Amino acid sequence: MKIREIVGWIRSIGFAVIFALVLGIFVFQPYKVDGHSMDPTLQDQQRIYVSKLAHTFNYLPNYGDIVVIDSRVDRSRSWKDDVTGHPLVGLLLGTGDDHSMYVKRVIGKPGDVLEFKDNKVYRNGTPLDEPYIKETMDYAADGKVTVPANHIFVMGDNRNHSTDSREIGFIPVDHVMGTMIENPFADQ
Repeated sequence: MKIREIVGWIRSIGFAVIFALVLGIFVFQPYKVDGHSMDPTLQDQQRIYVSKLAHTFNYLPNYGDIVVIDSRVDRSRSWKDDVTGHPLVGLLLGTGDDHSMYVKRVIGKPGDVLEFKDNKVYRNGTPLDEPYIKETMDYAADGKVTVPANHIFVMGDNRNHSTDSREIGFIPVDHVMGTMIENPFADQ
């Protein structure tokens, strides 16, 4: 009688762990903001919740979406990266403090022509209205850049203190881990 009860508990715990893994890998995952590159919108160490459906089904986020990206754009991603990136697996493997995931805002999509002049970002010749940035951007670049197919261009809201596409380059769509959603657990 006791053995059957123990086996039942083990089975239930196993199913719960598998369900949590599937949910976190393909549907929904919490992330923690690391640093001040998204000030004033998001603060350092703030927990955000990300829909992973864009990553699961490989579709583009919208302009202005806050996304979590894998900043290691010089390498391909595989299903193994998705599994080992899950917090539970990271905890078990001892890789929980992975600093390659960045939280940024989508500025450009495939085919967009971006220009940085007059302390502003221009997309396809039109200056962006960006009320969310922390301060006037102190950045200019010679010429224009065109976002390639299957890539996006991201920037932090704290433009003067952000490592983003200006440094790491265009982000392949499969490196977009998910799109931030409103906190479903926040007090209303």
